[in-house]
Amino acid sequence: MILEIGIVAGDIWHYLDENGIVALPKLIEGINQPKQVVLMSLGWLAREGHVKIEANGEYKVCLTKKS
Repeated sequence: MILEIGIVAGDIWHYLDENGIVALPKLIEGINQPKQVVLMSLGWLAREGHVKIEANGEYKVCLTKKS
């Protein structure tokens, strides 16, 4: 399962790199993987500081800026 989460995390990173700030439902649809795996992978990326998640009525996700 960890391998699958890691692979989907990579898919999320590439998707966000190409699309910028994305609403969570659009991200889940765009990744085309089970919702639970996308959410686990997104949590992993957030914990590692690779993505930022904002909640202003709906969740939006984007890559963090590296300085």
